[in-house]
Amino acid sequence: MAEIGFIGAGNMGYALLKGVLKEFPVRSIIFTAKTEETRRRVFLETQVEYVQSNAECANDCKYVILAVKPQCYPSVLKQIRYAVTPEHVVISLAPGVTIEALKEALGSDRRVVRAMPNTPALIGEGMTGLSFHREEFEPGEIEMVHRIFGAVGKYEDVEEGLMSTVICASGSSPAFVYPFIEALADGAVKYGMPRGQAYRFAAQAVAGAAKMVLETGEHPAMLKDRVCSPGGTTIAGVAALEDAGLRSAVLKACDACYKRAEDMG
Repeated sequence: MAEIGFIGAGNMGYALLKGVLKEFPVRSIIFTAKTEETRRRVFLETQVEYVQSNAECANDCKYVILAVKPQCYPSVLKQIRYAVTPEHVVISLAPGVTIEALKEALGSDRRVVRAMPNTPALIGEGMTGLSFHREEFEPGEIEMVHRIFGAVGKYEDVEEGLMSTVICASGSSPAFVYPFIEALADGAVKYGMPRGQAYRFAAQAVAGAAKMVLETGEHPAMLKDRVCSPGGTTIAGVAALEDAGLRSAVLKACDACYKRAEDMG
């Protein structure tokens, strides 16, 4: 019997599975996916054994990670309802699907963790929000959940009411950052830099700036001010971003993201 089972091997499920392999032996993991083609491909890439059905996957592990799209949850939950016992730990990656809703579908005595990772988990730089009813779990089980998500980056426990906010801050936000990097590189290409080099400069600048925030603990505005010399190039660029409504655009993106996450519930 495996420890960890993945139901679903799409973008997020695959990213998490690949990351978990860095921390856990391959024999401790199983998975299933919708098609035989996907199951074979993931097996060939990872050597993780697969099973044919969602119920079989749930039955053959303790920690069941639901990595399917939210619209697939009703059918998947019906398929695993009688395979999941009070001994299992069910980990849901779906936005908007509450712990209460999952318990209603699986049984009130089932134990559920809501998790919202992001795709940088694939390279060990993920950020995951975790929510669960702590009193329902043994300390070793909480430690195991933390190990799973610690294997793919950083994590923090949050109140369930903040899970849609986690989606704005980290779950969906990498997709907000990529167009910024692309646009920054376009600006460099406009003035003569080769495109491949422009992507490297832009991406490293974003990565370095983020690391400065994390490692110094200083307010982003303070770090920004240190780069903005009076009458210099940087403050001219910052003024142009403000004039174009950068902050407003980001806030609107978060509003749209949050609303969609809540609607999906």
